[in-house]
Amino acid sequence: MIFEDELIFVERETSEIPWVKIFTKTPFKELTDCDETTQKRVFEAVLTTEKVMRKFYNPTKINIASFANYVPRVHFHVMARFESDSFFPESMWGKKQREGELNLPEFAEFSQILTRELGKTRE
Repeated sequence: MIFEDELIFVERETSEIPWVKIFTKTPFKELTDCDETTQKRVFEAVLTTEKVMRKFYNPTKINIASFANYVPRVHFHVMARFESDSFFPESMWGKKQREGELNLPEFAEFSQILTRELGKTRE
């Protein structure tokens, strides 16, 4: 667990790339099932995560996804993508293109910054 408040929680997805998942605490099935406050909080968290990832990792691209077919509850994937990751330009669920060659800063430092910034959006 990276971050948690009364509406959301954020977890790391184990991967070669920086990748987090943002969940609603209440297990809503669809985004339109969420109340407006939860919807707003989820989108604040997605945008904050994107900003922190861009500043910290300087990726080629940020990918944001929400499928929820296997885990049928509202959540978003936010991923920092690099031309040298194993799947680029395919999605991380796509066909592997090569052996990735990434030399990235520590995720723990990113996580600390993200936690701080997500906390600020609640003040």
